[in-house]
Amino acid sequence: MKLTNEVKTGILAIGAILLLILGYNFLKGTNLFSSKRYFYVQYQNVEGLATSAPVTVSGYTVGKVEDIKFSTERGWLIVKFSLEDDFEFSKNSVAQIYSAGLIGGKSLAILPEYDTSNIAKSGDTLKGEIEDSMLATVTKALGPLEEKVNNTLQTVDSLLLNINDIVDAPTRNNIKEAVSNLNRALSAFTGVSENLEVILAKNTDKLDRTFTNLDTTVENMSILSDSLAQLDTGKLARDIQSITDQANNLMTDLNSGKGTAGKLLHDDTIYENLEGATRQLEQLLQDIKLNPKRYVHFSIFGKRSKEYQKPDNPDL
Repeated sequence: MKLTNEVKTGILAIGAILLLILGYNFLKGTNLFSSKRYFYVQYQNVEGLATSAPVTVSGYTVGKVEDIKFSTERGWLIVKFSLEDDFEFSKNSVAQIYSAGLIGGKSLAILPEYDTSNIAKSGDTLKGEIEDSMLATVTKALGPLEEKVNNTLQTVDSLLLNINDIVDAPTRNNIKEAVSNLNRALSAFTGVSENLEVILAKNTDKLDRTFTNLDTTVENMSILSDSLAQLDTGKLARDIQSITDQANNLMTDLNSGKGTAGKLLHDDTIYENLEGATRQLEQLLQDIKLNPKRYVHFSIFGKRSKEYQKPDNPDL
């Protein structure tokens, strides 16, 4: 059977149309050869959710939003979405609208509940909820902080009022005078510091010599310490003990009257003889003083010396 050109043209046109439909649905993410399951969710506000938005489970895309339309009851919105994967979940699962990113728009996520006694089937209606937006989350997080900031501002306001009450005109004048005195003190300190620098500059050589002498003294002390450490302390202690013993023996001999020194200390006869000799020596010196010519005679003409005359006071 021979096909005419018109038939061939019609077949090509039908094939092109079918390819166009298949390509369009492919670009939309629709697979015409897969079996889909459809589910419904009701919302009071879809928060900008649009058709063809992805449907995810744990971040994995499993379907898309097919349609959004108004319900006849109380103005609710009914969202119809399809699932291509055949994973099972319970009718108690939640379909949550969430933000896919800062500028990525809204998406629909299924929060599955795995209850085998109540498996969801195509055409069932799931419970819907809306995740707080980033702005709402930030606002909730900033709520307690805002309260704390307000309390802090009130405290600061009260503190400033109290400071204004305390810092009156006389107090401000006193503060100014204190600051002025502090400036003068700093100026004086600066002058002292400059004078100290001049003194240090003039006496640098002396300070260097002083520190050099100090280093030498420390070295000498170190040498002396080493020398003391090398002394035979045992021998030194024995010598000191020997000297002490000898001193004790000497004192014992003196106390017991042994030896010449002991006899001098304990024999009264020797003491009396010494006392008598001392008295006679004093009398002799007194007589020499009164009659020097009796003991020293010098005469050119040979004159005889006078006879001895006993002094009036023989005790002198």
